[in-house]
Amino acid sequence: MLKWAQVFLVLAGVAALFGFGGIAEGLADIAKVPFVIFGVVMLVFVVLGVMTSKAVT
Repeated sequence: MLKWAQVFLVLAGVAALFGFGGIAEGLADIAKVPFVIFGVVMLVFVVLGVMTSKAVT
């Protein structure tokens, strides 16, 4: 997920560099979606990891 967010962010930067503002804005919006999904999944795994480590020890 994070890889796709980085790809779209780089594409947005290149598009902005060449003056394609609308395309850059769209790609930046697309990059936000996998980044948020990655953040939520990471948070779930951190919480699960903390809960299971307390149960084991």
